[in-house]
This record gives sequence, structure tokens and C-alpha cells, in this order.
Amino acid sequence: MELNGVKETEVLIVGAGPCGLALACDLARRGVRTLLIEQAPALFPGSRGKGIQPRTREVLDDLGVGDAVRTHGGPAPVGMVWQDGRRQGERDMFRRAAPTEAEPYGEPWMMPQWRTQEILLARLRELGGDVAFSTALTGLAQDAEGVTAHLSTGPVRAPYLVAADGGRSTVRRALEIPMTGETVDPAPMLVADVRVTEDALDRLNWHVLMGDAGFVTLCPLPGTADFQLAAQFKESEPDTSAEGVRALVAARTHLDADDITEVRWSSDFRPRAALADRFREGRVFLAGDAAHVHSPAGGQGLNTSVQDAYNLGWKLGQVLRHGAPVALLDSYEAERRPVAADMLGLSTRIHRGEQERGAAAQQLGLGYREGPLSAGRAGALVAGDRAPDGPAGDGRRLFDVFRGPHFTLLVVGTDAEPPAFGGSASAAVRVHRTDAYEAYGKGLFLIRPDGYIGWAGEDASGLGAYLAPLGLDLERG
Repeated sequence: MELNGVKETEVLIVGAGPCGLALACDLARRGVRTLLIEQAPALFPGSRGKGIQPRTREVLDDLGVGDAVRTHGGPAPVGMVWQDGRRQGERDMFRRAAPTEAEPYGEPWMMPQWRTQEILLARLRELGGDVAFSTALTGLAQDAEGVTAHLSTGPVRAPYLVAADGGRSTVRRALEIPMTGETVDPAPMLVADVRVTEDALDRLNWHVLMGDAGFVTLCPLPGTADFQLAAQFKESEPDTSAEGVRALVAARTHLDADDITEVRWSSDFRPRAALADRFREGRVFLAGDAAHVHSPAGGQGLNTSVQDAYNLGWKLGQVLRHGAPVALLDSYEAERRPVAADMLGLSTRIHRGEQERGAAAQQLGLGYREGPLSAGRAGALVAGDRAPDGPAGDGRRLFDVFRGPHFTLLVVGTDAEPPAFGGSASAAVRVHRTDAYEAYGKGLFLIRPDGYIGWAGEDASGLGAYLAPLGLDLERG
């Protein structure tokens, strides 16, 4: 839509990384008009964020790309420690747990970031959206009604703008939102995607090579012929050229330079942790790396970013499509900033060797019990908890029942009658009844579109009051 030479949309998303793409997919399935712009001419080409935690797999499954993630990824390889060119033995770097009824994904899943983005872009196009590549944000201004963004292709007007444009966010800097943080490690790092001759290094392990100059790791990337190379530099600066990467391998591993047949992508960085002082400025929201920057050691950056999008998407949808009060959007920062702060601390401790990659890294235990949208408790669960998977009682799984942009009122093991929903709630809330199940116990549970319990109770008392701020109403008798 265009008015007086100004293109109009409902949500402008800046940055087509995993966060921006996930948000665009979520909004598209809600029927929200979205413009997703990306300054680069194509998707990011590297493997950088390669670990997908169990909770993020649940999110991606809900967004409709679970099968593609399963097909193109694989479990994290077990680490193999090397010293002086000799294998010292295996060392698993991750907590692994067998899938359960409540938690269908028990271990991290490996897939290079470029593949994750390709999968999300394909899904976005299925939903009727796309990315406007080679389109840069050059300025913005906002008023009480919306945001005017000046792009390299012309002006755009939108009620809301979401900055998903990375750690050096143009939007965050334009809004002068500070980031508070620290250097996690003064030693610079190099990361690259490389091809290795078949007889030089096997793909069965994540190879960790220790040395006085710093460690080097080579991790096979499932679904590709590539390894991700990561190297620490204690006494020099990284040379990210193909020749520099080959020289690094020859100098600090038992491989020869010629064993690296191709350097497909490379970059350098200094590990740091930083958190934006606020995630919202008027009608502009920060998400992903624009709001929080992690050390890659914990495997939390991409995952936290995708879950930012998952939290914000349904709230924008409720405001734009279901008449929810604008105040609902205040809950985005209230819920996500504490989570980001916790994940930053976890990433930093893992990088420094102060904590292992245990259950906390899988993000299944994250929730919003203290958040503004959590009310009540029933059975085994408290509002704000992640809604567990399990048998739905009709041959499906509960995650099958939850999948989609709707709310679910789950009636578990009780004869309590659910209320009648009126207006937009009659389509936005689906009621499902099932037998008592240990992970839930008995009660009524309102499952938010992002898979968390918003409200819980032994009967429907109080549910109507909870629904009103979400733009949902009970049928009036």
C-alpha cells in the first residue's frame, strides 16, 4: 500500500537474520502486513550461530519448519581433544537427555546459521512474504501514531518498527539506547567455514586442539561438507583471508595448509556480553542481537533471538488484529529482558569455564512466572511455565493441538466446564479436553500462542478478567 508516495505497512522489520525472519513468519501467519528489509544483497552466508537448543526446536516446529530442521541438521558431535597431534580422548561438551513425553527434544541440534535462515525464508515465502534485500535504513522518526522510516529505496510508514539488525544495530544507535556490558575474553577469535580433505580429519567428532597460542576447534556441520573452524588468538590478531586461515591451521594443528581445500566464509570478533538498557522506545522494539550480544560459547545468542521474535509476534498480532490494548506490548520488555540478562550471564560463565553446558543451556526451564501476563496455578504447573508436550487424548500430541497462532484452553482431568468465548475470542481460542496427565495434573490452563501458560485455575473463575487485556472476551449471557 502506498499513500502520497510513502509506502505503508503494519510492521517494519529491520534485519533478515534468524530473529527478523522468525518474526516475519509469525506475523505473516497472523495476517499482519509486514515489510522485512535487509541491507545486504543476500542472506548472511556463514555458520556463526550453529547450535539450536531444544526449546528453539519447539519454536521452529510451531512456525512450520520442524521437518526441515530435522532433515538438514543433526546432533552435536562428541568432542575429541587433541594435544601435539595426538588424540587424547573424547569429551562431550553438552548435556544430552533422551526425549520424553513432556520434552520431545533432549539435546542441542546442529545446523549452520545460513541454513536456518534459508529454511525460515522459504517458510516466509510460503506464507506470502519475502525480504527486501539491498535496502538500508537511513533514518527514522516516530510520533503518537507510528514510525516513518527513511530507506535507501524510499520512505515507509508503519505503526511499529522492530530492530533485528544485529549487535551494531543502526536503529538502536539512532534511538541512542545504551548497551551495558563487558569484555568476556580479551583474546580475539576467528571463525570460518572450511572444507577439509577427506583423509585429513574425520567428521565423527568435534575436534578440539589445544596449544599455547590458544585453542582451535573444527566442528563438522551436519547436512553440509563443511567444518566450522574457531580459533583463539592470545598474542596476535586474526588474519581472516583464505591464506591466513590456511596458515593458522598449518601452524597450530597437525593438518597441512593444503588440507584446507576451501575457505567459504570467515570473520573475527572479540567475545563480549552486552544488554540494551531498554528493549522499547515508543513504537520501536529491539530484538535479537540488537538487544543483547552474547559470547558464542554458550550457544544462546541465536536461540534467545528467535525466542524474542516468538514472544513479540503474538503480542503485535493481538494489538493489530484483535483490538488488544497497546499496553499489552509493554510485556515484551518485562518478559524478555530478564531472560536475556540470565542467558548473557550463562554464556559468559560457560565461556570462562565456570559452568558446563547443562540443562539451563537448553532453555526448556525458562519461563515468565514473575511476568505481567502470568496469573494462577493448577495441578503441577504455575502460570508462566512452559506448557509441556504430551498425549492429547485423540491420537495427537499436545504440541499438535497448540501449533498455530491461536490460544488453547486446555482442560485436563476435570469436569469443570470451560466458558463460552465471544467476539474475536471465538476464533482465537481453541478448547481441548484431555485426561489427567502427570506433567499437568488437573485443571484449566490457558496456553499462550508462544507455548507458555498465561492463566491456570481449578475452574474458569477469573479467566474472563485475565482475557480482557489480551483483546479477548467471554460470551455475554
